[in-house]
Amino acid sequence: MQNIPNRFLFLNHKALYTNYKTMNESATLAAQQAELTHAIDTVWVALCAALIFQMEGGFALLEAGFVRSKNAVSIIAKVMIDIMFGGVAFYLVGFGIAYGKSNGYWAFDTGIMKGDLGLGLTISNSLFWFIQMGFAVASISIVSGGVAERMKMWSYAIYVAIFSAVMYPLAANWVWNPNGWLALRGFNDFAGSAAIHAMGGFAALAGAIVLGPRLGKYNEDGTANAIPGHNLTLSAVGAFILWFGWFGFNPGSTLGAVGKWDLIGAVATNTFLASAAGGIATILYTFMRYQKVDITMVINGVLAGLVAITAGCNVVSPDSALIIGFIAGTIVDIAVVVVDKMKVDDPVGAVAVHGVNGFFGTIAVGLFSQKNGLFITGESAQFVTQLIGVTVISIFSFVLTYVIFMALKKTMGIRLSHKAESAGIDAVEFGVEAYSTFE
Repeated sequence: MQNIPNRFLFLNHKALYTNYKTMNESATLAAQQAELTHAIDTVWVALCAALIFQMEGGFALLEAGFVRSKNAVSIIAKVMIDIMFGGVAFYLVGFGIAYGKSNGYWAFDTGIMKGDLGLGLTISNSLFWFIQMGFAVASISIVSGGVAERMKMWSYAIYVAIFSAVMYPLAANWVWNPNGWLALRGFNDFAGSAAIHAMGGFAALAGAIVLGPRLGKYNEDGTANAIPGHNLTLSAVGAFILWFGWFGFNPGSTLGAVGKWDLIGAVATNTFLASAAGGIATILYTFMRYQKVDITMVINGVLAGLVAITAGCNVVSPDSALIIGFIAGTIVDIAVVVVDKMKVDDPVGAVAVHGVNGFFGTIAVGLFSQKNGLFITGESAQFVTQLIGVTVISIFSFVLTYVIFMALKKTMGIRLSHKAESAGIDAVEFGVEAYSTFE
């Protein structure tokens, strides 16, 4: 009888040991699962961020092909300025303004913050900064096309720094910071139709207005002269690089892969369908209007579809993605003509592709969202939120860019002399030509 308590004591210790071992194994397994999640998500986001970064090569080739050969080098230089000046500016203060502790409208911090950003990230803040830097640089690269062939390099570099350090980060704060005023309203701009594309497109509009048209673009009676690009093949290759990169741009905005496999598939599918529908719409539109297919507009139609689906690729159905892309591909054709009639010289169609379709794509979320779209559920609240958000961002970008360009114009000047413009920016500012034996 005296051995019974000892036996029970032994069994109790054994049970405690077993429980401890099980808990320890569970904790180890949970830690391994967390580590695996971090590893997988890190690889996914890093790959997508690299695709986004490589889109700058697409911008460079697309825009270089759309301008005259005497200005091709200047386009390459401006895109490199976007990356270098814009990337550093976004590191120094831009990231802190976008993702620091926000009062709803702005924040301020420097470098890459170390603490929790409140976004539920399973990647490091450094990698998150890198993918966000790619978005910031993409937005400013839209502007370079709208001011092509006539803007001074150093004036442009100053604007790039301001845009990437302050302007774009403020829009990102409103939209993606967990405390941003638009984020709190439920504004859905998944990968940046508003914060990136409308932001860049309406900045390009303001810049083009202040700069004025290229020499010889408009006659005294107001009619426009076509100034064709020198290398359509180059532009097409650039478009394919952008198209490919968009499958990092949109799916990468999931900011993780574990547990998001279905979302990634839906986003990728919607991205393709909208882009293809945009190109088809432009083929049909240009053929019916001009009896010929305008391949330059087909390129822009594909890009318009990509821009338009970027906001809602996470919440619309594939059928809706086709409709959004088709509308975008039609709108871009009309918008190019309207912008030209306004005597706004936009050499690459940046305003029509990114500004107009960034605006349309954002409000399309309020129309076609499977959760609360007006056409799908009959609810109008999301549409109103989308309209308010993209309108504020577009006006903010246009007005601030107009003010900055006017300030630069009155101080250091923003436009090349007529003599320099006629000779070509490459020869005047860089002392080199893109093609040594090509005219």
